[in-house]
Amino acid sequence: MAEQREEMAEHQHSLQASSVPASISSYSSPATVATAGIPLPSETFCRSCGGPTTDAASISLPPQWSDSSPPPAYRPIRAPAINAPKNTNAIVLAPVPRPLPVPVAEPPFHFEVPSKRIFSSDDIQRFHASAACRHFLGFVAALSDSVRGRKIHDPVLPLSPALSSLLSLIETLDKWIEEIPPLPHSSRYGNPAYRSWHDKLSNEGISLILPLLISDVLRPAADELLPYLLDSFGNASRIDYGTGHETNFAAFLYCLARLGLIKEEDCPALVTRVFVAYLNLMRRLQTMYCLEPAGSHGVWGLDDYHFLPFIFGSAQLIDHKYMKPRSIHNPDILDNFSNEYMYLACVAFVRKVKKGAFGEHSPMLDDISGVPTWTKVNSGLLKMYKAEVLEKVPIMQHFLFGSLIKWE
Repeated sequence: MAEQREEMAEHQHSLQASSVPASISSYSSPATVATAGIPLPSETFCRSCGGPTTDAASISLPPQWSDSSPPPAYRPIRAPAINAPKNTNAIVLAPVPRPLPVPVAEPPFHFEVPSKRIFSSDDIQRFHASAACRHFLGFVAALSDSVRGRKIHDPVLPLSPALSSLLSLIETLDKWIEEIPPLPHSSRYGNPAYRSWHDKLSNEGISLILPLLISDVLRPAADELLPYLLDSFGNASRIDYGTGHETNFAAFLYCLARLGLIKEEDCPALVTRVFVAYLNLMRRLQTMYCLEPAGSHGVWGLDDYHFLPFIFGSAQLIDHKYMKPRSIHNPDILDNFSNEYMYLACVAFVRKVKKGAFGEHSPMLDDISGVPTWTKVNSGLLKMYKAEVLEKVPIMQHFLFGSLIKWE
């Protein structure tokens, strides 16, 4: 048996020596160029048994690439989902939305119940060519700019009557959750108790809005503001919530600014006090009543529900001395600073409700963490909000137009 094994080993060595090219001088692959000038060992060894073969000429090399046989195309491990953003080049090349002052409406007022006007891509183009869209997007950019470098609990100016009323409104809605507990329900999403909560909002919405309208001349605006408020917290029939509803809340705030009730100096508190309270309320509604994500991009979205807190949160972190976009992968940073920065709070929420590797369930956030600065993150998110929310018919078909946000 020992003699047979020795004969087989000799046979394998001889086969390897005879099956390779006699010279490697004509091989011009990058590997050969990289090792040019390095002397090869005079004796090589068998990969199977470690025994010596003949000489360096017996080394087997891969075939050379040619035009008829090119190298294989690169295939990423994570293939794009069918609903991944397709216009990434357009987003990158688009100008960054700039902060704009809100034009205050002047009397005589002609308030009206707002209605839907967007039904096609042509309507989207018409909206984006209008002053209403330009000023609304400028309002969002101004809110983002107002919290640049600010923490949530940083001091702000004394709250105006409008901001105090908004906080009281949100606090009332939050209390209703305790009064209307979720019902026993077998489905993963859509607890029907949410419909009772939303019905209460519909019935008492006017009484919630009137404290905001401090003068008699503005009280008729309640009928125009109510539909924006009702659409700010989700859809009762579908029991869902998404970026379109969040945009309606931003439109509700914009309408208050158009009425002169929210001024430019109120913007920092509007974000760090009012919007943060709104976000906390929505997190409770989403978890308590298991709201379905409306129009979610799945794993390719920033969040199944929200977009604006990522914009405002990235502005908060601009020029931060220590925290960089990649810091979202540090659990200690999320635990200690998510109560001060909305971006970190959103990432912490995603990690809480989604299981598995972060790069798999949130590839967009994972990719953004590789951006070098928060300034670039913030400007990119503003452009992405315009392209992925305000330019999408399925989202904007529910947007409302009246006398304060005009269809032009």
